[in-house]
Amino acid sequence: MTQLERFISQFKNKSISVAVYDLQTQNEILINADEVMHPASTMKVSVMMEVFRQAHAGLLSMDEHLKVVNTFKSIVDESEFALDVADDSEPTLFKCIGETASIRELTRLMIVRSSNLASNLLMERVGTARVNACIKELGIKDMTVIRGLEDKKAYQLNINNSASARSSTTMMRLIAEGKAVSKEACNEMIQVLLGQEFNESIPALLPAEVKVAHKTGWTGNFFHDIGIVFPPERKPYVISIFTHGFPEDNEKEAHSFMAQVSRIIYEEMHVETVDNGL
Repeated sequence: MTQLERFISQFKNKSISVAVYDLQTQNEILINADEVMHPASTMKVSVMMEVFRQAHAGLLSMDEHLKVVNTFKSIVDESEFALDVADDSEPTLFKCIGETASIRELTRLMIVRSSNLASNLLMERVGTARVNACIKELGIKDMTVIRGLEDKKAYQLNINNSASARSSTTMMRLIAEGKAVSKEACNEMIQVLLGQEFNESIPALLPAEVKVAHKTGWTGNFFHDIGIVFPPERKPYVISIFTHGFPEDNEKEAHSFMAQVSRIIYEEMHVETVDNGL
């Protein structure tokens, strides 16, 4: 067993998935990488991709303003529902209901503060079906986006978005390589991801000079983080960590676990770089 596998094996009764792709060496680390889970807010990266794809195609402008509302339709029966500010990690947008906000700012809030309200507004603008089609057109397998956030009727019927660690790494790799939309659009997406304000997982135990463009996601006892890690003086690597089973009321344990997994992988990448004289 590798050091990473030994570490993960200590966490009994939990589902752990890891998928890493190194752009420097083309090496991969895959541990239970194809287990499909509820993606939580990591799915917001796919929404961002479709926003930038439509902007690149001239179907919208990043400076276009959308009216901020808190009324959405369930995909089950089109009944209306509203988001609860207490369940959203970004409360300030709720104070702007009735006003407008730019697509650029909504995209930023969706990623760096994981705003559910911004996400639903953007999905309504670009079309949830188009987000899912974008995923499929890029050849990303085992990832599906079929509904917005907090659609409780759909959730109760187990109608959920889904993803795996491997599919998430594929998505982030396409962004890292400039292939998700245009090179320029991918660079803009990376800049948004670099602004992430929840940094308890992948970046937490890495050296200060290492930049991480990433998106967290947690709901119930699902805790995930997916990102692009930029070590100095080498190409980046892409990492996705999916977990299921850490207690909902002890999120520190889940974040600590993911931070330690990230550090082990970083140290392996550093050793590999040194061994290859890079």
